Amino acid sequence: MNIFKVFENDIRKLLDELAAEGHIPAGLDTARLTVEPPREAAHGDLSTNAAMILAKPAGKPPRALAELLVAKLKTRPDVASAEIAGPGFVNLRLSADVWRDRIRDVLTAGTAYGESTLGAGRPVNVEYVSANPTGPLHAAHGRGAVFGDALAALLEKAGYAVTREYYINDAGAQVDVLGRSTFLRYREALGEAVGEIPAGLYPGEYLKEVGQALAERDGSKWVGADEADWLPACRDFAIARIMEWIEEDLGVLGVRMDVYSSERALVKAGAVDIALKALEDRGLIYVGVLEPPKGKKPDDWEPRPQTLFKSTGFGDDVDRPLKKSDGSFTYFSNDIAYHFDKHRRGFDAQIDVWGADHGGYVKRMQAATTAITEGKASLDVKLCQLVHLMKNGEPVKMSKRAGTFVTLRDVIEEVGKDVVRFIMLTRRNDQTLEFDFAKVVEQSKDNPVFYVQYAHARCRSVLRHAATAMAGADLSAAALAAKANLARLDTEEEMALAKRMATWPRLVESAAEAHEPHRVAFYLYDLASDFHALWNKGRDDASLRFLIDGDEEVTVARLALVSAVATVIASGLAVMGVEPVEEMRS
Repeated sequence: MNIFKVFENDIRKLLDELAAEGHIPAGLDTARLTVEPPREAAHGDLSTNAAMILAKPAGKPPRALAELLVAKLKTRPDVASAEIAGPGFVNLRLSADVWRDRIRDVLTAGTAYGESTLGAGRPVNVEYVSANPTGPLHAAHGRGAVFGDALAALLEKAGYAVTREYYINDAGAQVDVLGRSTFLRYREALGEAVGEIPAGLYPGEYLKEVGQALAERDGSKWVGADEADWLPACRDFAIARIMEWIEEDLGVLGVRMDVYSSERALVKAGAVDIALKALEDRGLIYVGVLEPPKGKKPDDWEPRPQTLFKSTGFGDDVDRPLKKSDGSFTYFSNDIAYHFDKHRRGFDAQIDVWGADHGGYVKRMQAATTAITEGKASLDVKLCQLVHLMKNGEPVKMSKRAGTFVTLRDVIEEVGKDVVRFIMLTRRNDQTLEFDFAKVVEQSKDNPVFYVQYAHARCRSVLRHAATAMAGADLSAAALAAKANLARLDTEEEMALAKRMATWPRLVESAAEAHEPHRVAFYLYDLASDFHALWNKGRDDASLRFLIDGDEEVTVARLALVSAVATVIASGLAVMGVEPVEEMRS
């Protein structure tokens, strides 16, 4: 149960009552009405802006409307107090039983707690990673992979029908460079001395493996052949082999894609022609001459007629070319076709996760998506900033295999999948992330991975000790939900935990709507902090411990609380793709 949504709906009903009683006009627009936690905990449990946003259309001063609402809210048994704050906000304190009942909700639902019908089964396409198939995934790709995968899981928990997609950029100049680089390594595998890798080709050691595999498959078949013959063979072989590596690396990270879409297959199927014709039929393509880009000197710029898309009509800064000087399609044309294809497959909600270096491409792609779908589809682009790899504060050296960067597999093998996934979500996607190999495995409060996992492990340890001390007692979640007298939970720390867990369903919905999975990591850290605070108090005050000799009722109530905390942590970690640990090992 999302207690905030419950009160939001109930306040709408109270407004209907006030209208029926003649205090305010009927049919007021309540779309902007919210019920949220107050900015300061001292102000109460819930706060609503209802009187503030409805005062003008209701024809009343905000505080006068707030007084009418407060009078009705005070009659509810679940409301301990209702007060007007400032110009007309209404702050509520709920009865302790409201929060205690949420513990029972957690125990009954298990890790499904927090699931929502917000998405109502609407399809959403989340496209992420989509690295060019020219080499192994590196650490920055890992950040996009984790972000996209956690966002997809978050949207699923909020009730959306999510498709995870990888777009293979296997058309264009970069894969031809890959083909030529592979041919060089192929000749090397056959015994030819190739010397220094020529400028413009990929130098990574990983291509030695590709060249060797091609030599084992084809022998000397391509030696002496024309480029027109060997280039497609080398290119296709290299793409297939590198995509195998990418899928393996994603698998190790716990990422499983639903769909792999090929740019080359899309172009070959005529999708670009179909998309551009759709734009042309609506008068959105013309031939014109663009102004020089900012910063270009006159002798660097050759004005020429180009086939252009009227992207300025949809929020872009300038109109965009659709064809190169040789008449071939630009990357932008291919990308328009790809997003149109997603729309035609039923995805009007599209989310793309890109690297920060693609920031200048966002406006044009959003403009194109709006235009090509006639406003039916929306594209949200999430840019992932760089990851700085460090060890004890010093930059980590590049990978020998990759040649120019540290591979994602290197990072996973060093610290483990779960650490990588958790740490990648400890900053907003648009903020640079420092990943220090020493700090991310440190056993301290400053390491959020350890701190959250330690809270879960402590919960499980308490429940194991209870099972030993109360041999034969049924301490399953279902049994605790049924028999625990939660009224015995009355300390400040216990109520803080209950209130924190009650906000999990709201966090799921708000983070899903904002497309911000990092909020889950922040929430789990706060929940772990509340639990550790209670644990530490119990070390100093025996009356606050979870197992109390001679008082089974309070013990069972506290075990219900502990079991619920472990469940909510596991629920959050599942969204992040992280396995909760049963016990910590140094």
